[in-house]
Parts: sequence; structure tokens; C-alpha cells
Amino acid sequence: MKNFFYIKNAFFKTLVLSCAVMFLAAFSGCKGVHYGLSGATIPPEAQTVSVQYFQTVATLAPPTLSQSFTEALRDKLSATRLALVSKAGDLNFEGSITGYATTPIAIQSTDQAAQNRLTISVNVKYTCAFDEKKNFEQVFTRYADYNSSQSLAAVESQLIQDIDEQLTLDIFNRALNDW
Repeated sequence: MKNFFYIKNAFFKTLVLSCAVMFLAAFSGCKGVHYGLSGATIPPEAQTVSVQYFQTVATLAPPTLSQSFTEALRDKLSATRLALVSKAGDLNFEGSITGYATTPIAIQSTDQAAQNRLTISVNVKYTCAFDEKKNFEQVFTRYADYNSSQSLAAVESQLIQDIDEQLTLDIFNRALNDW
């Protein structure tokens, strides 16, 4: 019977301590930051976000790449509480698609590639109207692999969609989650 009360007290102590830590964490140091459903940390004074059209300067890139990437980034940011505006948002994203290449990555014994890799690079300039320390300009690069028995033309659309999703998540996290 004595062990039962000891366990109960230990559990109670742990529960009280956990609640106290959570309370302190929730109410200390959170001034000036808004946590939204998207998981982003957005300055509370920010009301708008703008995404400028990302021009493709990479050679051999399909003509639809600029549009698909720009729209993917806009879609990602529209999941926040911020209103999407055409230009001069409180938070602004601009840049260009600087790299688009396919390369062999897995060579078979016949000196032919078993796998190829499509790589896309995007130069992003992010500006926060409320905190200059948050501003950055950075190149983000992601890739997707595909079987060499498939032509790039056959899988390109899906690969670009997958890479756009990865890139926009990286950009979102860097700008709004400080990753």
C-alpha cells in the first residue's frame, strides 16, 4: 500500500511540474509572435504577403517552370493568415529560377545510367518590412530521381511538381520558421 502512494505522489509531482513548465513556456517570451495553423511564426503586425513572378534564367528549362513555381509558392503562403497581394506586401518574396539540369546518378555495368536526377535551383530574396534581421537572399536547390528507362519528357511534369513542393517548403521554413 505504501508503494501505491509513492507512485501516486511521483506521478502527481511529475504532472504538476510538467504543467508548470508548459505554462511558463506558453506565457514567457512569446510577445510579438503569432503562431498560426500553418506552423509559421509570423510577425503580428504583418498583414500581407507578396510573391513576385520568378523568371527562369536557367537554360533548357521548360517555359511553364516559372509559372508553376510561382504559383506553388503563392499556394504555400496562402495557407497562412496573411492576405496575398500582387506587390509590396509586408513580407515579400522575389527571385529567379537559376538552375535546371538532368544528370545521370547511377551507372550500370553497361556504362549506362540506371537513374537520372532532375535538379532545380531557385534564388530567393525575402524581405520583411518589420524586421531587417529576417531578410535574406539565398539559393535553394532540390532534386528528384527518375528511372533512365523513362524519358524526361514523360516524367518531367510530375518531377517539377514534386521539386516545387520541396522548394516551397524549404523557402517557407527559412522565411517564416527561421530554419
